[in-house]
Amino acid sequence: MIGQVAVRRFPALTVSTPRTEVRQLRAADAGAVDEVFADRQTQRWLPLADANGQIDGPAWCTDLARQRRDCGDGDHYAVVRREDARVVGCLWTRRTDWGARLTEVSYALAPHARGFGLAAEAVDALAIALILEHGFQRVELRVAPGNVASRRVAEKAGFSYEGLLRNAGFVRGARVDLELWSLVDADLH
Repeated sequence: MIGQVAVRRFPALTVSTPRTEVRQLRAADAGAVDEVFADRQTQRWLPLADANGQIDGPAWCTDLARQRRDCGDGDHYAVVRREDARVVGCLWTRRTDWGARLTEVSYALAPHARGFGLAAEAVDALAIALILEHGFQRVELRVAPGNVASRRVAEKAGFSYEGLLRNAGFVRGARVDLELWSLVDADLH
């Protein structure tokens, strides 16, 4: 197989915390995903998939998640509130570098689930599982300056601020700087 590179598949995982379960998205989660991504506050901070500013929930839960897993880039997860088994948010990993054993995690929560620490709890659990159970050395978060809620999630989840990546992202069609946050293997030992 000269010239071919083996593609690593992102690990299937489910992690539980006292209040949440993080698991791969399913087709049945599409309605909840639509609710999460239709929220104006969410749309304010995320680069969205198509011109009308909406992410297609059924595709996000099935085809897009499968493509991301199959190419080794990451995965899409549901954040399920344990008290009522309701999908209240999404996490997704991307920009995975298998040689460096690093990946980036992003997140969005439904408006009714914000302010209770669920995002930080889910991000923390996912990052720890990736590092301790799946051999990742580094998990990154990128936050647009001004997104105070996401900065709080990063801090509460135990990530360390590393600096500003100038002109490194885009939000709603405009170039923006991004704060770089990380959790590394050494942070857990």
